[in-house]
Amino acid sequence: MKTFQEKLLEQRTLYGYTQRQVAEHLGISQPSYIRYENGSSEPTLENLVKIADLYEVSVDYLLGRKEL
Repeated sequence: MKTFQEKLLEQRTLYGYTQRQVAEHLGISQPSYIRYENGSSEPTLENLVKIADLYEVSVDYLLGRKEL
């Protein structure tokens, strides 16, 4: 099963977004977003929902509770 961080990278790559673009969408700095992808920080609930909406997946999918 893929980790949250692996799913973030996979979805970002699938959509062709840069880390900067995703960070701007979330209203955070690029370094803050990078920490989500490398696992040193976790998004707020609000940002988790924004990420799920951006990639058109469920929060459950991102958290590993459900597959696509």
